[in-house]
Amino acid sequence: MSSAINPTTILVGEGPAAREIAVEQRPGSAPGLFWLNGFKSDMSGSKALAVDAYGAARGLSVTRFDYSGHGRSDGDFLDGTVSRWLEEALAVFARTQGPQVVLGSSLGGWLALLLNKALRDRGDARVKELILIAPAVDATKDLMNARFSPAERKSLAERGYVERASQYGPEPYVYTRGLLDDGDRHLLFDGVIETGCPVTILQGGKDPDVPQEHALKLVSHLLHDPVTLTLIPDGDHRLSRPEDLQRLQDAIGRAVAG
Repeated sequence: MSSAINPTTILVGEGPAAREIAVEQRPGSAPGLFWLNGFKSDMSGSKALAVDAYGAARGLSVTRFDYSGHGRSDGDFLDGTVSRWLEEALAVFARTQGPQVVLGSSLGGWLALLLNKALRDRGDARVKELILIAPAVDATKDLMNARFSPAERKSLAERGYVERASQYGPEPYVYTRGLLDDGDRHLLFDGVIETGCPVTILQGGKDPDVPQEHALKLVSHLLHDPVTLTLIPDGDHRLSRPEDLQRLQDAIGRAVAG
């Protein structure tokens, strides 16, 4: 079993935009496991802990962190954008060594693809495989903005944000104009998505937030890399039941052995 987790914080950004990001790294061998949370999720969620448990049991390094405005990291959630969270992901990834299996859930799936692209654009090909759970690629355009009602569009224009009830807690989801506008800078569905590595997708058939059609759309843009799509007919968005977590750990095992 691998060593104990090393909790720390790192400073990302400069001046007024600087924020302390909470990071937990478990030392171990390669390939490491690098986890990216979903929107309004944190690194203590069931899937993140299942990834950590897999790494701990097999002596693999595991890296998890909270985006600014999430979990134990500082910053205001309403300041959050894809660019901001991607900057944080890149800063945390720089603390890893050797090949990494990058795992992302929901919005974290989009960030995983963006992280891999940014790394490869720099000549860093350390991402061994991508494992994406209900990946919300281009979410700000296709899964947020496209679903707003006329009243919500009015709120966005007049107040600069939209509130929507959440199925996962008492607090509403808040989508800001800054988040939506920034997302347009990172859209991937406007062309072929080149990952340079295998991609595994786990998708629930009863996901109301990221429907299975969205996963199929992603597959249609992954033309040059090996893709495995597992559709779980009775699965919801979270995919956090014991059998779902077992599928996730099985996918990790295949990626590590591949």
